[in-house]
Amino acid sequence: MNITQLLTDITSTSIDVEIQGLCLNAANAQTGDVFVALQGASSHGMNYVDQAIENGCVAVLVDSQDLECDIPAIRIDDLKQHLPTLANRYYSRATQVEVIGVTGTNGKTSVSYFISQLLDQLGVKNGLIGTLGITHSPMLSNNTTPDILTLYRVLHQYHLDGINTAVLEVSSHGLDQNRVAGLNFKQAVFTNLTQDHLDYHQSLDKYRDTKLKLFALDSLKSVVINGDDAQHTNFLAVSKHAKQATYGLDDFEKIHTTAEGFLCQLDGFVFEAPLLGRFNLSNVLAALSSVEQLGFKRSNIIPLLHHLFPPTGRMHRIKNTLAWVDYAHTPDAIENAINTLQGHYPDYQIRIVFGCGGDRDQDKRAKMGKIASKLANTIVLTNDNPRGEDPQTIINDILSGIDDSFELDITLDRQLAIETAITTLNENECLLIAGKGHESTQEFKDKTLVLSDIEIAQNAVI
Repeated sequence: MNITQLLTDITSTSIDVEIQGLCLNAANAQTGDVFVALQGASSHGMNYVDQAIENGCVAVLVDSQDLECDIPAIRIDDLKQHLPTLANRYYSRATQVEVIGVTGTNGKTSVSYFISQLLDQLGVKNGLIGTLGITHSPMLSNNTTPDILTLYRVLHQYHLDGINTAVLEVSSHGLDQNRVAGLNFKQAVFTNLTQDHLDYHQSLDKYRDTKLKLFALDSLKSVVINGDDAQHTNFLAVSKHAKQATYGLDDFEKIHTTAEGFLCQLDGFVFEAPLLGRFNLSNVLAALSSVEQLGFKRSNIIPLLHHLFPPTGRMHRIKNTLAWVDYAHTPDAIENAINTLQGHYPDYQIRIVFGCGGDRDQDKRAKMGKIASKLANTIVLTNDNPRGEDPQTIINDILSGIDDSFELDITLDRQLAIETAITTLNENECLLIAGKGHESTQEFKDKTLVLSDIEIAQNAVI
């Protein structure tokens, strides 16, 4: 396709350049691509044109201002509004892939991961796109839900490679910013709704309403909804056009907690779930219901559940110690993670290392501090991803939710905080390292450090 064909009905141009793809993120640019430079974009845009050219882009589309550069630059007003058309026009096979969209405050990654694992065991070739990356593809994404051009590019290639099912984590940002516009969603899964991203959405109601958009799509054949969540009726109400399935922990006939997970009875089947936390049992039910709604018999799925394993950084146990790394970074997730360890290790005290991210929902910081001080025995406050904020300001916000009489340590250096917590852990203690999970970097205002909680903790084990 040449660029004139791509821009039909959008703008007229005399430029005749053959193109090989479209990209919004200069880091993903490939030889022959058209770089779409949006105004005000944080991870791409006008400031990244030079990088896009270095990576082989042959033309650039610019929004609202002229640009002089070494490749043809075409100005298109309201460029962002044309992204779905451009994506669908160039990556025409993308919409032939059936997408399972998983959304919710917590559990998106685990549920998506479990669905993909079950499909693998059932012989269904599938792709997984989300927080931990993109399978079967070299494409990179810094977001839970990639930008629209990356999504279409990946799905288009999936179809060419014979992958006709994709499991996609759908964030509220992704929905609000139309990153998933026009995709062929056949199923939507709702995990839960608790406080997060209120810096962006302003209120819990607006946050919820954004997620509801996924369940109102006409393309849906089925929806899977957590009946244990207080918001489930809202998701059922907007999705009456699709086949509805709900799940809840009461689905289990018996649940017996062990040090390694749970021994469960479900529909007469008895199996071991090697996963910590009752919330993970909820995640397992979500995956089971999802795959069942795709046409597989429940009796054929349940025997596969004991093979499930958690994604990296989700209640990830550090070998040879009672320490776990978890992505918990919301009040609800912190509470669930601490309760999880107390439930599996009732005779042990709980030590927690955590902080809060900068340039994000400030209101949750005091709440997380309050929950941690109420449930854990000892706390070590440290940096998460401070980003553009002063680290001490973030710590002070967390401290505002903790009673002055509660004894705690503050070690801003996250590596030192984790190493010290591991090496001083008592025999009767469990350690929770919360907030960053699988992440391999730490973001400051003026630098990004290579940092992995898992690697630090594992290296600190004597």
